Amino acid sequence: MHPTDTASRRSIVTSLFGAIAAAAAGLFGTAHAQTSDTAKKTSTDDAAPGSAPPLFSSWVTYGGLVFIAGKGEHGPGDITVHTTSVLNQLEAELKKAGSSMDKVLKVNVYLHDLRDYDAMNAVFRGRFGPNPPVRTTIAAYGGVPGASLVEIDCIAAR
Repeated sequence: MHPTDTASRRSIVTSLFGAIAAAAAGLFGTAHAQTSDTAKKTSTDDAAPGSAPPLFSSWVTYGGLVFIAGKGEHGPGDITVHTTSVLNQLEAELKKAGSSMDKVLKVNVYLHDLRDYDAMNAVFRGRFGPNPPVRTTIAAYGGVPGASLVEIDCIAAR
């Protein structure tokens, strides 16, 4: 086979795959654009005009997703009291943002002390329905900010 024939075939195959990839990207990109609401909405959208900008939003929606900021409990109690309070706070924020606990896709749990893992799990189990979200749990070096024994954030579908 002549070297120019090989280069020509390679060029044709490369062009073919490029055209297929471009068509697929256009097809899926168009379908995505038609079905998603890309307007960003936040818990701070209704802040009083002229007020100082907040440090962060407690929730943000974008497209079909809801992002809930980390919640903690800074009052007295043990890990079960704190975990119950934090999960209740998450549930309230999800409702405000148009979602619910059973639509949560991803959860991050930050523990003050890893020895609280089992007791936190006892409260956590079942709070997100029969199909729980994926989860990452860590013990935060230096502890969780404030007096909270646990902080939890999440991402949910709307």
